[in-house]
Amino acid sequence: MNIPIAILCGLAGLICIPLVLAFARAFGLYRIVNESEAHVFTLFGKVIGTLDTAGLYFPVKVFGPRALLVPFFGKRNVVSTAMREHYLRNQMVNSEEGTPMGVGVWYEMKVTNPVDFLYVNANPDGSLEANVASSTISTLSNLEMETMLEDRHSLSRTVRESVTPLSEKWGYELGSVYIRKVGFTDIGMVKNITEKVVKRLVQVTSAMKQDGENRVGLISSETAYKVSQKMAEASAKRPEIVGDTLNAIAKQDPEIMRAVIDVMETEKLLESGAQVDVMPSDASFLVQLGDNANVAPQASSTTVSGLR
Repeated sequence: MNIPIAILCGLAGLICIPLVLAFARAFGLYRIVNESEAHVFTLFGKVIGTLDTAGLYFPVKVFGPRALLVPFFGKRNVVSTAMREHYLRNQMVNSEEGTPMGVGVWYEMKVTNPVDFLYVNANPDGSLEANVASSTISTLSNLEMETMLEDRHSLSRTVRESVTPLSEKWGYELGSVYIRKVGFTDIGMVKNITEKVVKRLVQVTSAMKQDGENRVGLISSETAYKVSQKMAEASAKRPEIVGDTLNAIAKQDPEIMRAVIDVMETEKLLESGAQVDVMPSDASFLVQLGDNANVAPQASSTTVSGLR
């Protein structure tokens, strides 16, 4: 008998507890405030308080017995205090040269005073957007094109400083403001600038290539010069080293020196390609000399010793 009663009690609790909590929320007995959120309580058209810290609250404890009248004669407004981001595209400005240009502005904001956000301005988001756009146009208009393209960081700070006082009056805190894009709206001008940029890139590329080739040629010539210089020094040093070595050999063993010289003479003779006749040492022969073919030869007999 106890088990069915426990089950019935559990089912009754599952049904009754959500109903009781819903009844308590409907009559404002407790409120849950989430992160980056603020609750503004009004009674008879007047603000009685704000809850802007995450947690569980009992309005009766915070605002007193009048909090019980809010569900019937007042209102509870939930305001998000999270950081928001907005991007304004194609804000038209004219440069000092009269060139029409489209500017893109990115900015971030968050609500710091929920009461001012709700009741000071009927459309705070639209007013802030309009002020950022107008401040951007007034800051960038009639500037040199070079300044608009290169000094966007300082121009963004100028826009933020001009809009911040108004945004604080409306309960906002203006965060970063950045001019992200500056574009040309005239298609013909875009084509002309593109052609100029392409030509300039070709010139720069050619100059870099030529400079690289010049540097490579200079390095190659310097390397060749150093190599030839070292080779010349080595060639000039070789006879001295060979002479010193031969002198040392001649002092130690003259017979070996004579053999080395004979070998060197033979190598030179072979390298010259000359015709060599080898004869016995006791042979004798006649040598006939003549100036030319028409002159009668004058013979002389010469005895030549053969090669040993």
